[in-house]
Amino acid sequence: MSDNLKQAIQNEARRLGFILAGITTPDPPPHLSVFEDWLAQGRHASMDYLTDDRARLRRADPRLVLPNCKSILVLAIPYKTPLRLPSFSAQMGGEKDGGNGRVAAYAWGDDYHLVLPKRLQTLVKFIEDQAGHPVANRWYTDTGPILERDLAQRAGLGWIGKNTCLINPRLGSYFLLAEIFLDLELEPDPSFATDQCGTCTRCIEACPTDCILGNRTIDAGRCISYLTIELKDDIPPQLRPLMDDWVFGCDICQMVCPWNRFAAPDGDPAFSPRENLQQPNLIQELKLMSEDFNRKFKNSPVKRAKRRDYLRNVAVALGNKGSSKDIPALKEALQDPEPMIRKHAAWAIKQIEEREKSSQ
Repeated sequence: MSDNLKQAIQNEARRLGFILAGITTPDPPPHLSVFEDWLAQGRHASMDYLTDDRARLRRADPRLVLPNCKSILVLAIPYKTPLRLPSFSAQMGGEKDGGNGRVAAYAWGDDYHLVLPKRLQTLVKFIEDQAGHPVANRWYTDTGPILERDLAQRAGLGWIGKNTCLINPRLGSYFLLAEIFLDLELEPDPSFATDQCGTCTRCIEACPTDCILGNRTIDAGRCISYLTIELKDDIPPQLRPLMDDWVFGCDICQMVCPWNRFAAPDGDPAFSPRENLQQPNLIQELKLMSEDFNRKFKNSPVKRAKRRDYLRNVAVALGNKGSSKDIPALKEALQDPEPMIRKHAAWAIKQIEEREKSSQ
């Protein structure tokens, strides 16, 4: 009965769009000490919520998340695969000067925080129907204090790569994870035991800010994804030129990963790219007022950055890629009510002027 139930659950998960579905136990995660050392070294930058005592206890013992938890169902759902090479703007037809920015591929469509809960609830209902009784449960999709990549590796979904992403040898790494904690006894899947990164260091060499560390962690304070999404302060001036034209997130370490030649190119339809979101026009973005921003990015992951931080990122991208023709728009941004936007626009103007002066 247990084997039949497990197979039925995994089949239903695939019907709901989850390309991977594995079962693991609620035992302590194997790389907890690595995570704790990472916190102790301050590599989490300003993400102080990661150091919350209650959250740390739950990470250490998943059974604290759900009393009487017997199994954890770990799921993966794909999103659209970007072009593999980092020279994204040129390949997409963007202009060399100013032109277009780049947004991480997972954010091209609807926000997974809004998409996945409905599917997880549907899957829980299916599990209860199959079991014939209510099943205590708790589900997460990057919303709770758990080490989900550890759980995913132990559930057989893949290994944690040098770029810190979970990589599956058949499907690459362009997918999002979710977990359902269950008071239900299910046979665990074998852990993914092999490290298939081998001697490859492409992700480490390609990272423009050198944020990837040797122990499969990252220095968050140098990561472009952190700088464009999590950071709520000024971007350090020494890192701005390294950010190129990324305005929300970064895909470089995945773009260069050889395993992503196997990634599903189209991903789940819910994450299909919205119009003008893959490579947003930087000048148009710089002119977004609050209502425009909220309307454009409704139900999008980009809204998480909020207008102030997003336009800060846009100004930095213009400073890196823009030309003299973009200076009038940046000068308009010097009148923005947000001091942070004004400050980064002033930096961008100076960058463009110095670059064009040196090229004369």
